[in-house]
Order: sequence, then structure tokens, then C-alpha cells
Amino acid sequence: MMTSAGTNATMQTPPVVSPQDWEAARQQLLVKEKAHTRARDALAAERRRMPWMEVDKTYAFEAPSGKASLLDLFQGRKQLILYRAFFEPGVFGWPDHACRGCSMVADQVAHVSHLNARDTTLVFASRAPQADIARLKTRMGWNIPWVTITDSFDADFGVGEWHGTNVFYRDGTRIFRTYLIKSRGDEQMGGTWNYLDITPLGRQEPWEDSPAGYPKSPTYKWWNWNDSYEVGAAPDKKWVEVSDAGEIALRTPGAQ
Repeated sequence: MMTSAGTNATMQTPPVVSPQDWEAARQQLLVKEKAHTRARDALAAERRRMPWMEVDKTYAFEAPSGKASLLDLFQGRKQLILYRAFFEPGVFGWPDHACRGCSMVADQVAHVSHLNARDTTLVFASRAPQADIARLKTRMGWNIPWVTITDSFDADFGVGEWHGTNVFYRDGTRIFRTYLIKSRGDEQMGGTWNYLDITPLGRQEPWEDSPAGYPKSPTYKWWNWNDSYEVGAAPDKKWVEVSDAGEIALRTPGAQ
């Protein structure tokens, strides 16, 4: 038992055990953790089979370059992840800060180049003017594409009064809404894998359970440094060798 910092309360801490007993306890919990991972993969596979809703209405945003449609936000890619962040008059922190929760989400966003390499664009959207968004991004060190909502987009897609992440797929000029995650669901957002797992195409790797005909490329091979992705470039031969060796080790019985 230990005393909690800053209080006189006694913490009922777990027992202190030998290294052997600690490892045995870890292995026991690892069984459940692997089951959780498999269940998460199965849920993502089910998500990829959800029906789509076509977006027939035209929406307008303000971007750093000027007016932009919902189609423009894809930046030519197949998938769009659009997070509704609260930064506007009336939000706690305005005009110096965005909502504290939305700011924590922004702080956790991984480098977007990895999503771009999977034909996916991530964009944040708020009602603040572009000048205020630019100032906020500079202050907070954020490089996420961030646009201004100018119409009923937020109300129409379930994020008018609360943050949330909508996912869209583009087939030519046709746009489909494929998923929405909000409230505590947004807690897991920020990492590349978690973002890809809510998209209709997923991680696009061979091991995934996806509908027939979905794009896939070898696991690990498409990974790159965030400043080294080149559209259409073949995987680096040396990296293929390294990743092959790593995958063999990972698949060896007893590996974790």
C-alpha cells in the first residue's frame, strides 16, 4: 500500500512479486490482450461492410486557398476523414484556443503523410474564420489541413453540437458517407492505424478481412519515412529484406 501523492489517502496497490511471477501474470493478461486485438480487427472488418450513404447535397468550405467543396477536400484521394473541431465564438477558450478536448485530439494526430500513402486525406473543420485557424495552428504547432464550415454540413452530419469524425469515400465525383465515430469513440483517434481502421478500405493489407476486389499491398512494404513517400514508387529493396526478416520473426511460434 502507498499514500497517494498530495493526499492522505492510502492506495490499495497490487502485490509485489518475483520476476518469474510477474512474467507469468503478464503472459496471462497477454492472452486477453491478443483476443482483444483480434476482436478489434473483426470489428474493423465488419465496419468495411457497412452500407454507404450517397451525399447528394453540395457543401461549401473556406480553405487557405479559398472556396472549397466537399469533393475538393479529398485532394484527389479516394478517402476523406473529416473531424469536426470546436473552435469558434462561444467555445470555451475562444479566441486564443480551441475546445480543450478537440485540442487534445489535434495534439495526438500522427503525420498525415502515412494516411496520404493509403489514398486517404485527413481534414479538421471548424466555424472559425481561416485567419483565426491559421493563427491557432501556428501557436499550437499543428500542421493538419483545417477548413472553415460555412453552411449546414456540421448539423447534417451529426456534429453540429458535439465533436465527431465522419468518413467519406469518393468514386469519381460521387461522394458516399461510410462511417461516423463520436463521443468516446474519438478517444482512440490520432494514430495512423486507428484512422485507417474506420475507413471503408481499411489498412489495405493482405491479412485483412475485406470484401473482394479491395486494394491491398504487402504489410510493412508501403511504410516509409514521412518525407520520403513517392506516388507509385516501388518499395525500397533493402527495406523489403528488413521487413521480410521482421515478419518471419513475428510469425515464429512463441513470438509476441
